[in-house]
Amino acid sequence: MKLPVIILLGCAALFAQTPPADVPDELRVNDNEKLKYVAHGKGDQIYVCTANANGAQYGYVLRAPEAVLTDDAGKEVGRHYIGPIWEWSDGSRVKGRVLVSARSPHDASISWLLLAGSGQNEEGAFAHITSIQRLHTTGGRAPTSGCDAEHIDQQVRVPYTADYYFYVRKPTPPPTTTP
Repeated sequence: MKLPVIILLGCAALFAQTPPADVPDELRVNDNEKLKYVAHGKGDQIYVCTANANGAQYGYVLRAPEAVLTDDAGKEVGRHYIGPIWEWSDGSRVKGRVLVSARSPHDASISWLLLAGSGQNEEGAFAHITSIQRLHTTGGRAPTSGCDAEHIDQQVRVPYTADYYFYVRKPTPPPTTTP
């Protein structure tokens, strides 16, 4: 009975380290990076109704994401919030900067993203994250109506889910010596 458990755990670990196959080319990470963590986000995209500089146009602008991050088993492993920042359960954080955005295959869903990561800590799970992918999004798009002069500064929370892939730089191989 113990052998199948060991085999299943080994397969689960291998699966977690496999980058997704359905990533558009423009959202792929560099060849010198490897997948370290996968987390599933579930929460809200928070938008605020604003007017443009001359007050003639109105629309919703993203204020912040707010989501819980879980592993494949549904265990909470972190959270995602304004910055954008992802925080692991050990307290380590990584801040993202959008490099490339691609439209989601689902019209009502927020874009898929490739972000550059910059660690906010010297230690911990997120200390050396170099890239983040936001993929497989559902929901989260800003409303297209309901924002007008009477609703300025009104916040709207739109539920969403996404898969987040966190990458680190591959170790540099030692130089080869010739005899």
